[in-house]
Amino acid sequence: MSIEITRGVCTGCGKCAAVCPGSLIKLAGDAAVIERPERCWGCASCVKECPAGAMALYLGEDIGGLGGRMTVKCEGGLLHWRITMPDGTPKTIAIDSRVSNRY
Repeated sequence: MSIEITRGVCTGCGKCAAVCPGSLIKLAGDAAVIERPERCWGCASCVKECPAGAMALYLGEDIGGLGGRMTVKCEGGLLHWRITMPDGTPKTIAIDSRVSNRY
């Protein structure tokens, strides 16, 4: 698994770099970059933290994602996980972030 950064969407806020547990994301000029995406742990912290929606988690075939991309946007207390499959088919899963990590 790895992440993908859409440079034209990234605002360079640095929130993704601040939460990356592997310190893989850096700011270069006015945008975030990841020089070694193969080292990404796939934790999706950066995807959840990005207010611009510039971070996407690549969903490889090995986990059943078939090469899709997943982004997330927080709206009204809900996390909207947006999955775009390689053929462009969209799917959204909405989760209440206040109870999403209760066990």
